Amino acid sequence: MTVAVGTVKDGKVILEGVALPDGTVVTVLADDDRPAVKLPSHLEAELLAAIDEADAEDGGAGPEFLEQLKRFG
Repeated sequence: MTVAVGTVKDGKVILEGVALPDGTVVTVLADDDRPAVKLPSHLEAELLAAIDEADAEDGGAGPEFLEQLKRFG
């Protein structure tokens, strides 16, 4: 899975620094005008540790979740 940031121009998402092959299925999460979530330092450390733990595991829910999304699109 690749995470990329981009902007919409003329109705198309333009990614910054990433080139994906034609036909790549993507999921887009759009920022809104709500302020960013600010966590106290101890909660931020706990979140980052949980992300590191998830990244260290083999495979998992990510590919399965994306496969389930295909039935909607």
